Amino acid sequence: MRILADENIPLVDAFFGGFGAIRRLPGRAIDHAALADTEVLLVRSVTQVNRQLLQGSAVRFVGTCTIGTDHLDLDYFREAGIAWSSAPGCNARGVVDYVLGSLLALAEAQGVELATRRYGVVGAGQVGGRLVEVLRGLGWNVRVCDPPRQAAEGGDFVALEEILAECDTISLHTPLDASTRHLFNAERLAQLRPGAWLINASRGAVVDNAALRALLEERDDVEAVLDVWEGEPQVDPQLAALCAIATPHIAGYSLDGKLRGTAQIYQALCAHLGQPAEVGLNELMPAAWLEELALDAQTPLDWALATLCRAVYDPRRDDADFCRSLDGDAAARRAAFDALRKGYPVRREIDGLRVRLSGEAPPLAQLVRALGATLV
Repeated sequence: MRILADENIPLVDAFFGGFGAIRRLPGRAIDHAALADTEVLLVRSVTQVNRQLLQGSAVRFVGTCTIGTDHLDLDYFREAGIAWSSAPGCNARGVVDYVLGSLLALAEAQGVELATRRYGVVGAGQVGGRLVEVLRGLGWNVRVCDPPRQAAEGGDFVALEEILAECDTISLHTPLDASTRHLFNAERLAQLRPGAWLINASRGAVVDNAALRALLEERDDVEAVLDVWEGEPQVDPQLAALCAIATPHIAGYSLDGKLRGTAQIYQALCAHLGQPAEVGLNELMPAAWLEELALDAQTPLDWALATLCRAVYDPRRDDADFCRSLDGDAAARRAAFDALRKGYPVRREIDGLRVRLSGEAPPLAQLVRALGATLV
């Protein structure tokens, strides 16, 4: 079996080496000519996998080691009889950590208490749903907008108009499709409450980037955190300069999430081929650099929240790296965007952290559990 993989997918040899020969290419360099004799194609979100790429090739299985599938032409896959799989939820925890780190940075810069804000989560799938659990576990006021889930389940969902009217912190976690493209257009952006924070770690085109730039130029009370951009890897440097935090589509780039994505696609290929999965992720996952923290029972909750989150991840480093990359011409900026992703440093997840408490402290224990860390 011949396999072509995006060079940024980790552990390809460990998981797929037993299936046959593996070639690697940068995701944006995968084209029709590169697929000669390829039977299994492994990609990430930067590769558009469609009729133009696949027609006439030998590819019979496509795996994307990502949550999203907007880069896959699923209608063509069905027409051509090509099996496929994504990796739902693989990097959800990493994105939650990114949002928590961004909230801490915004709160610190503005001198506000996070518990006093009202949160709106738009899109409650694998990522948004986990974020809602964490925020509510912390005791914060959260409203959730997810029309597809509301139609299927009923439940405690609200309309987007209510999110805009009531929430001063909005985090976007929708897939990108016809219904969500420019979901936050100029009209909706104008409805953001005074002092609103807008976080987009879903897909760039969910927010009209030109309209957001115009809004930020007019309103200095609104803060934006953008990890995703229209036209990636081309980024509007003026919009990035107006953001409180700007990063190169790395919200879910935890090591755990990347390895989890590879493992999920390996399992899907095994199922497609009708053979047992013989390689397990647990045996390949490296030990974390920081495995445990000890807190005294008298530790203030706000200090504990910031310490636990930042001990694992702080997005301000990625913001600084990205902002430095925005110098130069358009070609240099595009190359830098991909280079930051390819050379991304090792980052782990909060739910892999053990926290030891000395003494009885129920509120502190609840905070640790809400974050997803392991209380010992």
